Amino acid sequence: MVTSDTLDNTAAARQSTIGPILIIGVMFFVFGFVTWINSILIPYFKIACELTHFQSYLVAFAFYISYLVMSMPASILLKKVGFKRGMMVGFFIMSFGALLFVPAAYTRTYGLFLLGLFTIGTGLAVLQTASNPYVTILGPIERAAQRISIMGICNKTAGIVAPLLFAAVILRASDAELFKQLPLLAPGDRSVALDELIRRVIVPYACVSAVLFGLGLFIRFSSLPEIDTEHESEEIFAANSDKTSVLQFPHLVLGALAIFFHVGSQVIAIDTVIGYASSMGVSLLEAKGFPSYILFATICGYIIGIITIPRFIKQVNALRICTVLGVLFSLCILFAPGNFSLFGHHMPVSFWFLVSLGLPNSLVWAGIWPLALARLGRFTKAGGSLMIMGLCGNAIMPLAYGYFADSFSLRQAYWILLPCYLYLLFYAVYGHKLKSWR
Repeated sequence: MVTSDTLDNTAAARQSTIGPILIIGVMFFVFGFVTWINSILIPYFKIACELTHFQSYLVAFAFYISYLVMSMPASILLKKVGFKRGMMVGFFIMSFGALLFVPAAYTRTYGLFLLGLFTIGTGLAVLQTASNPYVTILGPIERAAQRISIMGICNKTAGIVAPLLFAAVILRASDAELFKQLPLLAPGDRSVALDELIRRVIVPYACVSAVLFGLGLFIRFSSLPEIDTEHESEEIFAANSDKTSVLQFPHLVLGALAIFFHVGSQVIAIDTVIGYASSMGVSLLEAKGFPSYILFATICGYIIGIITIPRFIKQVNALRICTVLGVLFSLCILFAPGNFSLFGHHMPVSFWFLVSLGLPNSLVWAGIWPLALARLGRFTKAGGSLMIMGLCGNAIMPLAYGYFADSFSLRQAYWILLPCYLYLLFYAVYGHKLKSWR
């Protein structure tokens, strides 16, 4: 029987989570801004630093490999200082990484850019290790996908804004002609032109550094509550009494691998769409908005999730639907014939299916996290760090795509998407149910 006291308690609980959700939402917007800007940095550095496809995708590798290297140290940090102070440290590290772009641009040193990206990724590893478990356990677990979808909207909205804003700041209308003339210039003149081109990132990244430092201070003195994950309920304690490591939770380990394939397939779609369009003769100035199309499709998926989960559909069923669509869209990217005009662009049908991948990608992340973190109790922080290690898929998968693109073709390289979505389908149907390796 539902009493008035129960309703009052439910309303109070929801009210108490609104403030933290707003603060975490701002954080996810920042995550998106510094993450999805890579989609324009990759083709930009390819031109300014004269790189191959493989070398240009080291942008994604340097940024995301930090998740593999730093996630476990991040969990140790969070155990010592808690979620809140850990988030502050993460923002400070990101601020320093953005500042490294200044000397990198002055010297046009690609290696120093990569170090800056690795440092930004390190800060993000701390923040992601803290924020994703935080928002997952902030309220009822059956609504976790709904909360994560809200965070996803903040993240992907920033992803739409970031490449367009960055392009508006560093690219000029005359650059289309400059890019055509660069191969024809004498070595000395080309070097001068490229120096001028790369130094356009100095002011934007100096501003980003200052903003990130300020956000670290804001988090430190905000009203964000600390969540205790070290003390378990009697039921969870009894279930985990024989556990000594996060590796003893099959649904968690397989979930981390699912994150690896999910983020890898997602970043391939977003970070390669400009290059794929360029192979069809589309200029960088025209293609700069294509990543935003994918992210807009993702936001549409998040909105559907917020409306339907869990009222009309369970979050696990939404995950299954999205993984099936991912398999089908991947096949269409590889085999769909013909051309189609949309938003003023006359492009191959395969290109539009690449853009459409944003829709099924939307609820995969939101579906995996609550399934993987279920029943972890005192292992939640360590489990969150293992999940964040899966983000190294963002580092490895684009490199693999770049290798196949150089070896075969940009379109044939999308074969790499198929095994990703097939594994995600396995996890959604069966893998998340495993409670023992036996």
